[in-house]
Amino acid sequence: MSSFSANFTNRDYDVKIGEYFSRGWEIFKQKAPLFVLFTLMLFLIQVVIAILPYPLGSRSDEPVPGGILNFAFNVVTPALTAGYYFVAFQLARGRNAVFSDFFQGFNKFLPIFLTALVAGILTALGFVLLVIPGIYLAVAYLFAQPFVIDKSADFWQAMETSRQLITKKWFSFFGLLLLLGLLNVAGAIVLGIGLLVTVPLSVCIVAAAYEDIVGLNSVAEI
Repeated sequence: MSSFSANFTNRDYDVKIGEYFSRGWEIFKQKAPLFVLFTLMLFLIQVVIAILPYPLGSRSDEPVPGGILNFAFNVVTPALTAGYYFVAFQLARGRNAVFSDFFQGFNKFLPIFLTALVAGILTALGFVLLVIPGIYLAVAYLFAQPFVIDKSADFWQAMETSRQLITKKWFSFFGLLLLLGLLNVAGAIVLGIGLLVTVPLSVCIVAAAYEDIVGLNSVAEI
């Protein structure tokens, strides 16, 4: 076990789901319009990619596989969605946040991308092989991106530290993710519009859990 992992995995903690929902809401409502606008932007990009037959600037007689745009978006998606954490963490520290802060993920593009890629591959393999390992890893890697974003960990360091830390209270985190899933189902029921709130709120709730269990780096450390 590395000294980095030992700093976090040796500690004991309780999973306070009710407090995380409350704290997550406090974080979200500070900049609710920005969170909603950013989520709307991501949704609109996906809609445009889905309906646009050719990349901008190409001629109709020069078709390009539609998957190229989707592939490009998938490559940058981890850096974009990491923006939720960057903003949530800033607000949790008592700092201000502006819309451009949602794009800070590109400053740590490679470790964020590798974390999403490797964690996604291992989780998918777990589902293909026996299902249960996939479920285990899907929960266990919950703090992987936050470790990269807040502690500047490399991708494997972040994944393993998250896995070891969360495994200690895995079923509690599984319950937390189930509740977040229900929250987003409720958001989807309202013509999908509710997702503009429930998606960023879910990230803020996870950020609140990370803040309580791991602790955020101070402004000076950043």
